[in-house]
Amino acid sequence: MKNLPLLFFGIFFTLAFSFTGLILTSHIQIGFLGQTTERLVPGETEGEMVMAEGEPLFPRVETGVAKQGKQVYIEMGCIYCHSQQIRRQGFGADIDRGWGVRQTVARDYILQDRVLLGTMRTGPDLAHVGGRPLTRDWHHLHLYNPQITSPGSTMPPFAFLYEKREIEGAPSPDALQFPADSEYAPDPGYEIVPSRRAEALVQYLLSLKVDYSLPEAPIPE
Repeated sequence: MKNLPLLFFGIFFTLAFSFTGLILTSHIQIGFLGQTTERLVPGETEGEMVMAEGEPLFPRVETGVAKQGKQVYIEMGCIYCHSQQIRRQGFGADIDRGWGVRQTVARDYILQDRVLLGTMRTGPDLAHVGGRPLTRDWHHLHLYNPQITSPGSTMPPFAFLYEKREIEGAPSPDALQFPADSEYAPDPGYEIVPSRRAEALVQYLLSLKVDYSLPEAPIPE
């Protein structure tokens, strides 16, 4: 019983030290981050920098169909094979591979209600996939069956997000355009049409862009 106060103090100190190091310090560093413009201008106070008036704020707010597509992305388990975090030069080949034009930083994620950083890279990083030269049609074909666009890919097909139906009259303008002589194309007289979930997922992928500078992470000239 003599050591009870010492034991209590030891437990309290351990918990307090852990809380300060893991939670409080992190909150001080990133807890007050907000949207900002791509560039800062000198303020009235010497040494102060303020946001450029009239310029758009970054990061962008998730809205519309793309926001719905994020939920499909979560439901399909894409986070288990794809990350959304671009490593800086010297800590990986992300930028050299064309996965992004700059590293991602904490401010990039402040408006996201659920941050999908991921922990594995069975497939490429997707933080800037919307900024790559990949079209809507490419994404749909890739989701329907990755072997069409990326032969040898280990990604499973998501054909259940698409409907095979008989063409009645004119083909649907949303129907997938398969390469000539593709073994995955539907039978003559039929077409593959994306569901609303597939359309939302592709819109979300196209919206993933890190194409803006931040004061702490400018895009190199």
